[in-house]
Amino acid sequence: MRPITIQTKLGGFYFWYYSIVGTFLPYWSLYLQDQGFNYKEIGLLSSIAILTRIFAPFIWGFIADKTGKRMLLVRLATWMEATIWFLIFIIPNNMQSIALLMLIFSFFQNAILAQFEGVTLFWLGNKHTESYGKIRKWGSIGFIVGVFSIGALLDVVDIHYLPIMLLCIAFTAFIWSFTIKEPSTAPSSQKILEPLLPILKKPVVAAFFAIEFIMLFAQAPFYSFYSNYLKLGSFSTTEIGFLWSVGVIAEIIMFNYANFFLSRFSWRNLVALCLVMTCIRFLLAGYFHEIFVIQFISQTFHAFSFGLFHIIAMRIILQNFNAKQQGRGQALYSTMWGLGVASGSILAGQYWEQFSGESVFIIAGLSALIGLLLVNFLPKTIQTSAR
Repeated sequence: MRPITIQTKLGGFYFWYYSIVGTFLPYWSLYLQDQGFNYKEIGLLSSIAILTRIFAPFIWGFIADKTGKRMLLVRLATWMEATIWFLIFIIPNNMQSIALLMLIFSFFQNAILAQFEGVTLFWLGNKHTESYGKIRKWGSIGFIVGVFSIGALLDVVDIHYLPIMLLCIAFTAFIWSFTIKEPSTAPSSQKILEPLLPILKKPVVAAFFAIEFIMLFAQAPFYSFYSNYLKLGSFSTTEIGFLWSVGVIAEIIMFNYANFFLSRFSWRNLVALCLVMTCIRFLLAGYFHEIFVIQFISQTFHAFSFGLFHIIAMRIILQNFNAKQQGRGQALYSTMWGLGVASGSILAGQYWEQFSGESVFIIAGLSALIGLLLVNFLPKTIQTSAR
């Protein structure tokens, strides 16, 4: 019997981590609605679950670069995540208690991905260009399994039991994390951390993080309210789960074939393409929320809204932040994600009933085009090699 390779172990953790995300993202807002929360409250609670990505990743990135114990942090965070879903059954489901749990949950949740991305890149070394997408796609597969299986299950089981499902998956991710050791190529503890300011002053880095904020601001209504929006169009949870899965299948295809784009076009042109496709995606979602085929088509654009954009982000971070800065570089990527989605979710929840869901999605889509003002700061030429 062949020993399990490190690529399989890394892919397995991505699978379980994104199974949690695939169970949480599409159905948590429906769970809150079932518990009696209104759209404004759901928007605020969703933003809390995302808001900690503004500061938590950088705290965890600082600790990771300082101690060199990235996998230890990942294990601690997955254990705390499982604990939070257990506490849901103990505390009362009111605004204050759920807000507190979401704050704690997301603080630890945000410790996981940024540091695990660093662990993966360190394990892959010079093979990251050819191997990263193949490993990362298992996260997308985990998302699909989570979103589709849970969606089908919730058609026959009351959504009240959603936290139990999240508890089981989170605990499995915790157990799996012990199969992965700290990468030997990663830097150990650092007494004095190398400063990031000179890196952040680079036009390509500053522009990319600003574009990332705009991209995620545009996607905020999708992450916080897409399931509720489809519910208004009389879609079942199975159909809602299927549509979420379509987006992730498109993402997997992009992870497999991203090199086709990366070897032919500059980052500047590819990021511009991602922004335009994101705009079209949410215009379609907003105008045709009752038409299944149109929603299906709009979800395929997730290949560009997330898939291609994410791979470019990993290359920009790898090329511009050195090994001793990777923890904080990955953390900044997560921080901008949180800032964009949190601010967009708050605004979407605030104006959902005033302007209608359709208008919110249309405005969100158009806002993605603002990022086109910054793409000229990205490289004109193709960049494929690591720093």
